[in-house]
Amino acid sequence: MTHEHTGDTFHFETRAIHAGNTADPATGAVVPPIYQVSTYKQDGVGGLRGGYEYSRSANPTRSALEENLAAIEGGTRALAFASGLAAEDCLLRTLLSPGDHVVIPNDAYGGTFRLFAKVASRWGVEWSVANSSDAEAVRAALTPRTKAIWVETPSNPLLGISDIAALSGVARSAGVRLVVDNTFASPYLQQPLALGADVVVHSTTKYMGGHSDVVGGALIVADAGLGDELAFHQNAMGAIAGPFDAWLVLRGVKTLAVRMDRHCENAARIADMLTNHPRVSHVLYPGLPDHPGHEVAAKQMKAFGGMVSFRVADGEAAAVAVCDRARLFTLGESLGGVESLIEHPGRMTHASAAGSPLEVPSDLVRLSVGIESGDDLLEDLKQALARD
Repeated sequence: MTHEHTGDTFHFETRAIHAGNTADPATGAVVPPIYQVSTYKQDGVGGLRGGYEYSRSANPTRSALEENLAAIEGGTRALAFASGLAAEDCLLRTLLSPGDHVVIPNDAYGGTFRLFAKVASRWGVEWSVANSSDAEAVRAALTPRTKAIWVETPSNPLLGISDIAALSGVARSAGVRLVVDNTFASPYLQQPLALGADVVVHSTTKYMGGHSDVVGGALIVADAGLGDELAFHQNAMGAIAGPFDAWLVLRGVKTLAVRMDRHCENAARIADMLTNHPRVSHVLYPGLPDHPGHEVAAKQMKAFGGMVSFRVADGEAAAVAVCDRARLFTLGESLGGVESLIEHPGRMTHASAAGSPLEVPSDLVRLSVGIESGDDLLEDLKQALARD
């Protein structure tokens, strides 16, 4: 699908609403239909209408989303998957062969770490950990078998910041691919491909969908040839986004910019409050001037995002109690929805990293700051932090 209003001359907010969103030629419907269909009538053997033959290979609703994602990330091609981890799995099996090596960050998402440590390693893929906020540490971790550098910025859940342009230089000099998980930032706040990344990964479940009602993933690439390779593997492996899920993400992207503005505004207020709270020993938020990645984040991000983590001074039991006492912040995994969430990473999202170099502090609490009233969110956290 194409649309006349997707050119590079249009700003992000315009592309987010119009890219891939062609009015239906039969009815004039301004929202792309949900093509809940598995197969397509052919006009004679091999006579495909619009290239569609079977919805694992391509579906018009998914195509609309993929065109939209490519436009808002500034890529040549995007592919939509059943989940973020399905997207990562497809990427790994496209880029790597047995014996190849990947450098992963020391604070990766627990599910990504599990994919490397428990799945890919069984098929002969090797990995090592480096502090991705230190480009020279990443360079030192490269081996002759390295095929990719994998980073998250901001990272999950420690909000570490990696210099994408610097790591792009490391990757280019070594002839390896740079993969950036842009889930925490969203394409509204950060454009990794423009900074030199080869592949952008998203869990579209999070900010892109934005309403905690869909699970999905995406890959966006700068190189059309790599896009063709990924499309072959996507079709061969089959973990595609269904049409309704694709439609939900496409709908969510339309309001991404306005939602992210409020997420960022609320998160900044909460980070400031937590910094001065006596029961909080440390706040991890790249918008704070004392964050070690603050200057890099200010350079490569439009704003600092809606995720805030903090450590509770009285230890693990107190951190768990804060999660339990919150009322407006819902205790739950995931992030990026309009409602605020709170969780204990060590026991929840990052339990798979326990005992590994990626283990997170036991006194850590992670917040996904929603778009409710900032005043109400602040009051809820204050009562959750109050001692009995």
